[in-house]
Amino acid sequence: MSVEHYWAPRTLDEALGHLAGGDVTILAGGTDLMPQKNAGRVRLGRGLLNLSRVDALRGVAVEKGCLRIGALATITELLAHAAVREHADVLAQACDRFASDQLRNAATIGGNVCNASPAGDTLVPLLVLDAEVELASRPNGSVATRTLPLAAFLTGPGRTARAPHELLVALRVPLRRAPAVGRFFKFGTRPALDISTISIGFAASRDGGTLRDVRLAYGAVAPVPMRSHAAEAALDGAALTDATIARAAAAAREDVRPIDDVRASAWYRRELVFNMTRRILDDVAHA
Repeated sequence: MSVEHYWAPRTLDEALGHLAGGDVTILAGGTDLMPQKNAGRVRLGRGLLNLSRVDALRGVAVEKGCLRIGALATITELLAHAAVREHADVLAQACDRFASDQLRNAATIGGNVCNASPAGDTLVPLLVLDAEVELASRPNGSVATRTLPLAAFLTGPGRTARAPHELLVALRVPLRRAPAVGRFFKFGTRPALDISTISIGFAASRDGGTLRDVRLAYGAVAPVPMRSHAAEAALDGAALTDATIARAAAAAREDVRPIDDVRASAWYRRELVFNMTRRILDDVAHA
């Protein structure tokens, strides 16, 4: 089956109207879609919807206590944006480990989120930032929106809770109380141009010598990027002593659910989770 219709709308309303007919493939940066299509892993629908001209899907701004990131924001834009570095530095760190400069210039955060890879580079930092997705549809002729926590949006490898008639229009990251701390770690054959063997995101607020609102998330260790609630509980309200760090790292190792694949065995991933979590927390303790 070949593409029969191609649309490049300029407004969100137009874009949603084209989705109503069904069997439509959404194109943003295309850095993942086109390689998958060429490899035969993705079939394009009868309609191809290019979102690149929809200005309503662009921009990064602080509003109503949140950092709002438009779905078409590129990885390069996020890496350079002052508001991202101020309010979501762990996301900026992940963007610095994302593919190559050429791909960062085209790849969008909305595409990376909707791709829903267990190893998706932006998903782990977004999880520790308590990000929500904003979805838009046009059920009765006017645009309606709904929000979901990112953890509820990701339902499996390559699967999300987005309905066929909906578009991901933005991500919302609640602003943390200062002072905040964040770390991102990605392990692979190369620092950036590789799919991660594991990735780790950490975010917390400092309260004197203790941590509050702790978030620890892991990628490439389960069907979807996941938080380790047991490790978070071991850290929240505690001082970062050697014993606390070891206890949290051990809890994370027990929480993750990795598989054996071409990049690593499940055993190796668990050991990476344990050792790299200890390293990250030790770095935070001595920062």
